[in-house]
Amino acid sequence: MSTQPSTFTLKSGVNAKDQPRSRMSHKGWSWAITGAVMGGLMALLIHLPAQWLAQVLFKATQGQVQLQEVQGSVWQGSGKLVLTGGEGSRDALALPGRINWQTGMSLDAENRPQFNFNLNALCCMAQAARLSLQATERLQTWQLQVDDHQSQWPAHLLSGLGAPWNTLQPEGTLRLETQQLRVNLQTQPSWLQGGITLTAENMSSKLSTLKPMGTYQINLGGASATNPLPSLSLTTQSGSLLLSGQGQWQGSRLQFRGEASAVPEHAAALSNLLNIIGRRQGARSLLSLG
Repeated sequence: MSTQPSTFTLKSGVNAKDQPRSRMSHKGWSWAITGAVMGGLMALLIHLPAQWLAQVLFKATQGQVQLQEVQGSVWQGSGKLVLTGGEGSRDALALPGRINWQTGMSLDAENRPQFNFNLNALCCMAQAARLSLQATERLQTWQLQVDDHQSQWPAHLLSGLGAPWNTLQPEGTLRLETQQLRVNLQTQPSWLQGGITLTAENMSSKLSTLKPMGTYQINLGGASATNPLPSLSLTTQSGSLLLSGQGQWQGSRLQFRGEASAVPEHAAALSNLLNIIGRRQGARSLLSLG
């Protein structure tokens, strides 16, 4: 009887039946790692300290607008608003009280990211200002939208910005109103839509003994069908110091031309101020920017 030689078959380390299970195992680990990374990033964002927001504001304004003594996180916190003449300047003034903020993030109907902000300064706002920052089509630019809002600010705070405000040392109330305001970031030339109205009420200055000198209004208007560039106008509402002018943005720079004068009976009291705020031409002072 012949004996058949024994044969041995070497098998790979993974059984063919175990291959799908192995792939599923690797896929599971991949999802686990991805989830852990995303969770870590979300935790980092949720606990991002308010100091980070203060640093962003400092860099964006070259140190002229600062948040100090910040508390909380980027998503909910508070701080003191301080205006300065910039890095190295000795001029600085803080807003009375603190500014509070709340931030939220969501997706719009087209799955584009949107950040919502509520800002409130108890000294100057009857209700919180609501802002939203939304990505535009193809995520190439961002649009900042501000709900219609009114607030009142102390004019003397401007002295913290340094020259020429520290020389003028204005006193009065600045009433700020926004109307359907939208700012298209990184878009030229029609980067502004809607309008901003700033009314400087009962203004005075240390350069004149006349108090108050008057009430003035600055209107910043966005682009329109007839004017693709944002424009600015200055008018006198009442008072002895008469201010007027027109301006327009050319790219990122404002070109403004105007003039200042005084009613005859108060010309002497306002003469020193007129000499400083512009180039004197007879009874007028010519205003120029850009």
